[in-house]
Amino acid sequence: QVQLVESGGGLVQAGGSLRLSCAASGRTFSTYIMGWFRQAPGKEREFVAYIARNGGNTYYADSVKGRFTISRDNAKNTLSLQMNSLKPEDTAVYYCAADRNPFAGTTPRMYDYWGQGTQVTVSS
Repeated sequence: QVQLVESGGGLVQAGGSLRLSCAASGRTFSTYIMGWFRQAPGKEREFVAYIARNGGNTYYADSVKGRFTISRDNAKNTLSLQMNSLKPEDTAVYYCAADRNPFAGTTPRMYDYWGQGTQVTVSS
């Protein structure tokens, strides 16, 4: 089992940047595919990005491709999301999630563990 705690959210103007972090407990962080999701008010939780266990493969939603970068440090049990060129439509609660299954996915049900979320608000 792994416990996840996000940080780094806040209020930023459109065009600005934020870096989210997710701290994981336990010794098995490197065995999980890790993902970022977000949920805006009144909307379903949506996929943002995932990263392979060794960090060698990443995948992004079209809406964030070229603006967001997912990374991980298995030695420090941390996951990050660098968000640049932020837009008002990026406003949401952002969640990190861990997938213990062999295959990476873009749907929330494929992930087994979730953090509590961190709010990102982008003003126009």
